[in-house]
Formats: sequence, structure tokens, C-alpha cells
Amino acid sequence: MEKRQLGQSSLHVYPITFGGNVFGWTANEAASFKLLDGFVGAGFNFIDSADVYSRWHPGNKGGESEEIIGNWLKARGGRDKVVIATKLGMDMGPGMKGLSRKYMMEAVEASLRRLKTDYIDLYQSHRDDPETPLEETLSAYADLIKAGKVREIGASNYSAPRLAEALKLSAEKGLPRYQSLQPLYSLVERQEFEGALEDVCLKEKVGVIGFYSLASGFLTGKYRSKADMEGRTRGPRVEKYINDYGFGVIAALDDVAKRYNAKPGQIAMAWLMARPSVTAPIASATNGEQLAELLKSADIQLDAAAIQQIDAASKPR
Repeated sequence: MEKRQLGQSSLHVYPITFGGNVFGWTANEAASFKLLDGFVGAGFNFIDSADVYSRWHPGNKGGESEEIIGNWLKARGGRDKVVIATKLGMDMGPGMKGLSRKYMMEAVEASLRRLKTDYIDLYQSHRDDPETPLEETLSAYADLIKAGKVREIGASNYSAPRLAEALKLSAEKGLPRYQSLQPLYSLVERQEFEGALEDVCLKEKVGVIGFYSLASGFLTGKYRSKADMEGRTRGPRVEKYINDYGFGVIAALDDVAKRYNAKPGQIAMAWLMARPSVTAPIASATNGEQLAELLKSADIQLDAAAIQQIDAASKPR
């Protein structure tokens, strides 16, 4: 398992990113510590979070994921052995959203405090802010990098034109460039990324760390009917895949998995890792068994026939 360079940045990561959206939501602090210990103990190093995780959960206010990661870093040490990514820009309450310089300076301090660290390895714009000029946002990032609070920057949920515009501005003005993109990308959600957005990332050497890599668990094969969704936290999110197209993708994954003595979700992750544009897809786990299964996918090298079979079954419709 080799490290991959994230875009043109100074960051080198192993090919799976652990999604910290589960921390403080479907995994409490004790469970989260075990997951982080297992992930890093297995030789991986890239952990992604956001200030807004997990504000959607009843009783939470946002920042829970970062706080758990910060407590784990304080308890375990080894800050230089991990790559910590987080995001800003989503609504955190009245007057707390967007990518204006003023808010960015406030948001970074809050994230650093929660993460209990002096710097963020990869600080990402969680979504585009059309009300703030790109130059203002990138200039603020430049100041954060100069101050040593941020190492590299990335974007999430950007369109191809806006990402291209930001990269062009960075080159023209000598400002930091987005070294990564975090798009929605999985075998059953290919249309949003593939095409113009992927073309920009390949042309400009922007690393890709797609989210919902397993389509909220659908690609693991555990949701094979509407009955399987009942009582599950992520059940409502996978309902849109419960159709002939979704089941066709699962059938292809099942078939390839048999040949590789693997699980469907492992094959889905291996397919993503084989894409030339993808650096380290994001996936989450809520227990040790799920984590072990996830991490084994990094060792699977799909042959051309397997990739072709999966491509054909998952071709966007």
C-alpha cells in the first residue's frame, strides 16, 4: 500500500479517507476512539471532518466530530503521523456560514480549538459561496497558511466552472490553489462528477476525495429490499437506489466479489481507487468489523475485465 500525493500539495495520504461524519452521531466518543485507533493502527493516516458534523443530530450543535478527533489526538499523541482535514462554510447558526474573510478567521479558530491542534493539514471550503468573491476567500486562505494555521486547501461541492475559475485566479494572483475536490461520487452517483468536473481535476492535477463512496451503505449489499431499510439510521438515504438500476450494480459487485473472495463494498471501493482521478475515497464505519472490511479494500487490484463489468452495470442513466 503506497501513499498518494494529494493534488500538487505537500500532503501524502494512504488510499482511503476515514469519514468523520459518524463521530458524535452514530458512533459515540468511546466507539470513535476505537475506530480511529484501528484505522491508524492499520497504517492509514487521512481523517476527514467538518465543523458542521453532526449538527443534524438531535441535541447536537455542530463541532462534535472535531471535538472527538481533538480529544483523541490529545489522548494518543502522534499529531504528525496523521493528516487531518476539516471543512467550513455550512450553516453553523446565525451569522456563521459562508466564505467571507471575517467568518473564515472566526471559523478556523473554532475548529483549531475543537481539534486541539495548532494547524489543519487540509482546510476545505465545504461548498461554494457565490456571495463572496473567490479572491477574498483565497486571500484569506493565504493569510491562514502564512500564519501556519493551515497547510493546504481544498474545495467540496464545487461545480466545474467555479473550480476552474478558482484555479485560474490562484495561478494569476499567486494565491493558494485548491489541491483537492470533495464531490459526491460512487458507483450509483457517477453523473455529478464524471464529465466536466473530473476533466478539470485531471487537467489541473486536483486530488479527488469523493464522499458517500458506498452510497450510505447501499453498495455493501445490506439493502436488497425496502424491508432492509426499516429501523436503520441511513435507511431513508438509500431508498432512491432501491430499483432495477441499483440492484443491477449490486449484482455486478456480487459477481466480481466472488472472483476476488471479497465483499461487494470492498469491490465498490476498489473500483473508486482504480480511477485515475481519485486519490483517496471517503468512507465511514461504525464498528470494528465494518472498519476491517473497509480497509481490506485497499489491497484489491481489479483487473480490466472486472472494471469493465462494473462500468457497464453502473453507467449513468
